Amino acid sequence: MGRVTERRRVIRIRDGVASTRPDTLVAEEPMEIRLGGKPLAITMRTPGDDFALAAGFLVSEGVLARADELAHIVYCAGATTPDPSPAGEAGSGEGMNSYNVVDVRLADGVPVPDITLERNVYTTSSCGLCGKASLDAVRTRTRWPLDAGPGAPVRVTPATLAALPDRLRAAQRVFERTGGLHAAALFTVDGDLLDIREDVGRHNAVDKIIGRALQEGRLPLSSCVLMVSGRASFELAQKAVMAGIPVLAAVSAPSSLAVDLAAETGLTLIGFLRGSSMNVYAGEHRVAVPGAAG
Repeated sequence: MGRVTERRRVIRIRDGVASTRPDTLVAEEPMEIRLGGKPLAITMRTPGDDFALAAGFLVSEGVLARADELAHIVYCAGATTPDPSPAGEAGSGEGMNSYNVVDVRLADGVPVPDITLERNVYTTSSCGLCGKASLDAVRTRTRWPLDAGPGAPVRVTPATLAALPDRLRAAQRVFERTGGLHAAALFTVDGDLLDIREDVGRHNAVDKIIGRALQEGRLPLSSCVLMVSGRASFELAQKAVMAGIPVLAAVSAPSSLAVDLAAETGLTLIGFLRGSSMNVYAGEHRVAVPGAAG
């Protein structure tokens, strides 16, 4: 399996003085997701939690919603790179598994979606929507209506929300070494950390969170808060809704389409969460502000 970080030579200049040193960088590699042996999507990701990433992606696409709908996920043995063994030395002669292609098999009876050129997805580490025929293609109806699962409806205080960015940052182990990747974390409404994933793409980090929850039979995440580094895009709002997460908070701005989706679905969407300040763009009924209407 690929490494999470890699070392590269860098020329460092400080106060006009140059020196050579190794630098730790976050790894970025392509991963192809196949469904029943057929190519479905390619994403640029940080290696690790690949099966959870694939499962979470399929939750976001509306293919999966329950653990029993997933038969298994495997690395494709035929996805190989050249065998580096020198001639005459031990080696398969057929290459080595690159661990960059996974195949998802659905349980018997679970409908397999039509995989067409329109549905085929290419995602990058900065934008998970690239290659979609239209925004309508990602407006998939969730099987987990918000406020319909265990622990719902939820209420969260501004004080609890204000503490989340620091707790997210403190748990980012790879970011501490590289400074070059995003994170998504799942919290209880009391601010307790449940899970955190890091990746070059914040949409991948969210898929890894959701995929792990699916594999462990914990969907819907109806009593949780999802906290993401950076901005809140339409895609991240959609992923939260598809997993039944009622509250999405981000340290930066949401997009207009993310706000529209939150308003349509009842998702609580919070942006610019920094210190004790925040903007509540939708779903304010879940934010317990003394004296606030509703």
